[in-house]
Amino acid sequence: MTEQSWNRRGAQGVREEARVVEQARGRSVSPEEAHAWEALVATARRTVADGLVVGTSGNVSVRVGDTVLVTPSGVPYDRLTPRDVTGVALDGGQVLGTLVPTSELPMHLAVYRTTGARAVVHTHAVHATAVSTLVRELPLIHYMAAALGGPVRVAPYAAYGTEELAAHMLDALAGRSGCLLQNHGTLTYGATLDQAYDRTAQLEWMCRLWLTASGVPGRTPSLLTREQLAEVGERLRGYGQKG
Repeated sequence: MTEQSWNRRGAQGVREEARVVEQARGRSVSPEEAHAWEALVATARRTVADGLVVGTSGNVSVRVGDTVLVTPSGVPYDRLTPRDVTGVALDGGQVLGTLVPTSELPMHLAVYRTTGARAVVHTHAVHATAVSTLVRELPLIHYMAAALGGPVRVAPYAAYGTEELAAHMLDALAGRSGCLLQNHGTLTYGATLDQAYDRTAQLEWMCRLWLTASGVPGRTPSLLTREQLAEVGERLRGYGQKG
């Protein structure tokens, strides 16, 4: 084989590899994925509008089949378009888009692998993050803790984006649909993006409530008992519209 022919074959091999990679990352987006991406971007923008994140902090994901659509790393949410759809398989391999997925992908994937979650919301909400630095579990200041499965735990600190943080988070989530991340923020999940977001907002509100009540000089806020919370948990099973 001449050097010239080897170079042609080598160049062809490089082009073929690039084509395969591009196909893997840029496969056609299904109508369901396109709709889910639109809802994901709207939810991500809502976290900014409602003051739950600053800049590009926090992240959102939604599961469509075996594909997890997730916000990309370091891209302001108001700049995201339908062309920026970013998706990974449950093993973390990228299957949609070319933007780098969020650095917190290990947390999102850990939730999907171990629960029936269809959506995950992670924020740096200020009151919740403040509480995460003070206690190991959010005190039972309000009965809506039952909506998250019980007393909300605080996952021990670990560097962002690490498997260690994902493991701590899973421990704190056991039997729960939300937790606090020490010196970091919140993570909640749900059957829909709306449910995951509502749980995040509820958690931030409870943290703000506890900080407000506990900050009154000379007074200690009354807390609910585990029995009272369990009663509410039973009542919530029948809450809302039927059918």
